[in-house]
Amino acid sequence: MAPPAVDLQGVTHRYGEHPALRDVSLQVSPEALYGLLGPNGSGKTTLFRILSTLMPPSEGRAQVFGLDVTRQPDAVRDQIGVVFQDTALDETLTVRENLRFQGALYGLHGAALRDRIGTLLHRLDVADRANDSVDDLSGGLRRRADLARGLLHRPALLLLDEPTAGLDPAARRTFWEAVRRLQEAEGTTILLATHLMDEAERCDRVGILSDGALVADGAPTALKADLGDETIWVDAESPALLRDHIEAQFGVSTRIVGSTLQVAPTDPPAFLPTLYDAVGDRIRSATLRRPTLEDVFMVHAGVAPGDDREYALARTTEASD
Repeated sequence: MAPPAVDLQGVTHRYGEHPALRDVSLQVSPEALYGLLGPNGSGKTTLFRILSTLMPPSEGRAQVFGLDVTRQPDAVRDQIGVVFQDTALDETLTVRENLRFQGALYGLHGAALRDRIGTLLHRLDVADRANDSVDDLSGGLRRRADLARGLLHRPALLLLDEPTAGLDPAARRTFWEAVRRLQEAEGTTILLATHLMDEAERCDRVGILSDGALVADGAPTALKADLGDETIWVDAESPALLRDHIEAQFGVSTRIVGSTLQVAPTDPPAFLPTLYDAVGDRIRSATLRRPTLEDVFMVHAGVAPGDDREYALARTTEASD
């Protein structure tokens, strides 16, 4: 049986006395798209640094396709490609020159390198700008050129660290269409760190990191289903007081999600008028809907978007502004 693309067992990492990762265990299947969600400071960057062999974990084991990142770093580097939040391209060189330089770092040359560059430029829709300097490219084109750089040596695992940060919705959509085409053509496993819910929804599985710990792991549909079916979501000035009142009066299951109260009666549509009759003066608004992945994040990470700038999860709509 083939080993997992990524296999973490009890990975812990400390910066001095500060634990950045706490006993993280997870597996990513070959050819999967796995998304990591987490507020700033949750450990995503530390985990990427470990997997890219930039530092060993303080405790535990991290493997890439069965190769230990600490004991076999050179072999691991042959298996991985990395696309950072900031592009790793020389802006004074053309796209093609950047790729030739990257190829030389991996010992690629001649016809094999020219063919690989041509294939990637075509698949990523950058071929018509191959001879333009990177400095002349738009943000979206730069991201796709940088993606070509990360994929040049045919890595089995691609690490994407917020690769679409700062892009407009159209550029993000084009980027992900290119990623999916390449994944289908080459079977690349992708580990993605993102703050965007629409990107997390694309993933086969999602892991949520909070304060260095993996607090949730599963398919997006399964994680949302764990919060229940269609329920009532209430915006109130004092959600904790309202929760206590509803539970005492009706015996209905409730949960505080960020600054919102989730109310889960047996028959939500029938219960909504009853709720308004009983506590309507304490409700700012109430909606009947299914849980979203953002709700999942707030439940497990313990924060709501916008509550704190450092620990806020960026909404997709905010990325469009």
